[in-house]
Amino acid sequence: MAEQDETFRSGFACFVGRPNAGKSTLTNALVGSKVVITSSKPQTTRTVVRGIVHRPDAQLVLVDTPGLHKPRTLLGERLNDLVKTTWAEVDVVAVCFPADEKPGPGDRFIVNELGKVRRTVKIAVATKTDKVSPDQLAEHLLAIAELGRETGTDWAEIVPVSAQSGDQVDLLADLLVARLPEGPALYPDGELSDAPEEAIVAELIREAALEGVRDELPHSIAVVVEEMGLKEDRPADKPLLYIHANLYVERDSQKGIIIGHKGSRLKEVGMAARKQIEAILGTPAYLDLRVKIAKDWQRDPRQLRKLGF
Repeated sequence: MAEQDETFRSGFACFVGRPNAGKSTLTNALVGSKVVITSSKPQTTRTVVRGIVHRPDAQLVLVDTPGLHKPRTLLGERLNDLVKTTWAEVDVVAVCFPADEKPGPGDRFIVNELGKVRRTVKIAVATKTDKVSPDQLAEHLLAIAELGRETGTDWAEIVPVSAQSGDQVDLLADLLVARLPEGPALYPDGELSDAPEEAIVAELIREAALEGVRDELPHSIAVVVEEMGLKEDRPADKPLLYIHANLYVERDSQKGIIIGHKGSRLKEVGMAARKQIEAILGTPAYLDLRVKIAKDWQRDPRQLRKLGF
């Protein structure tokens, strides 16, 4: 047994990239379970959620950061600071470049910022390869290599993957593990995320609320779980988890969008979120959702603190 211990590796890797570059989907594919919310809307990830990959030879802890962007609000600035702090603390950073989009100014901005973090190993990942032809992919890989040269970034690897089809996901895991230091496991076996359950529940409710709403809402929804616990008057073999959560938006008009005609939209949000929560926590849940207005919360330091940023 001692021999295996000597070669066990453990450490942290983080995916970065423009909003919607496929970072969260890739985290979920590697962990093999849904731990990070994914949405077709950019800007869905706000907290640094770690997905944990358990292997016989290693434990790889994935840190999923918000997409780096040019900030327009105080919230935006805080998110960017969070990203840069994370980069300096992990063992390897994987930059995601979606294969169906040419690397652009946003990618250059990120790679330049990443260049300021000297010691961290950098890997380039071409994501969403299932969406392009082999020729387009070859062109994309050359463009990534070129961007590395122009910015003075030394890519340790350039890997094409598809989280959707699972293509090369295992190879990416091997390459990330190879860059980790030797050492014991950092988390108990079987744990998939170190986010507290309330944080996971809040994110799942937020994901459900984002689905199908118009583009002006993604930044403007925050969810706070006010109360969560098993109902006491239930028999032991029929537990029910009671969750009371507030969805905060910035304006009256947004409140109307979330609630929908006669509350129909909010009901859909509750049903979709409940399904996901029950699947992850393994307990039937009752969701009590309220929509509240926190005026211009993204620009107000006091409200940002209250909402957990």
